[in-house]
Amino acid sequence: MNPMKKYWLKPVCIEVSEMNARFGAAEAATRKMITVAFLAALSAMFQSMGGLLPGIGYLLSPLATAPIVLSTVLSLGSGLAAYALAMLLLFFIQPSELIVFPFTTGILGLGIGGSLLYLKIRLSAVIAGSLSLWAGILLLLYVFRFPVLGPAVSTTFNLSTIAMVYVFSLLYSWLWVEISRYVIQKTSKVIA
Repeated sequence: MNPMKKYWLKPVCIEVSEMNARFGAAEAATRKMITVAFLAALSAMFQSMGGLLPGIGYLLSPLATAPIVLSTVLSLGSGLAAYALAMLLLFFIQPSELIVFPFTTGILGLGIGGSLLYLKIRLSAVIAGSLSLWAGILLLLYVFRFPVLGPAVSTTFNLSTIAMVYVFSLLYSWLWVEISRYVIQKTSKVIA
């Protein structure tokens, strides 16, 4: 098999299945709730950094994806709960981020986490993440008319903008699949 095919079609990491099985088998419901709540709080804190610490906070803000990926890998229900809880926390901490999180970093985390859990292949994880991020950005741009990409990108329908947003989403999702793989490998023994 050629190395490029091997890279894209290889299962991403075996720790995902192990974490999911341990989390599902755990008896303590309280521990499960605390884990999900902690990951949701981390996600909300990272997402709010852009507004709380202008400058460096914008570099920390994308890290809100990682806790959502981790909680989704534990179980799909946990991922959805962390996603909803992070939105609720953002409502109190930084309401201005509430329009961005559900359609960008949050949905990307759900897409990547869910595909790592169920599809297990790098290519499918990258595509699922990119499609969820792409759809979220397009909803913000063309349905809600929110200039999520800044004032330089028009909120009027444009095919070249749609194509550029997908290319960005694909590359960004690929980066996050690799980051998620690393984070899962490092935290698989601690979480669950």
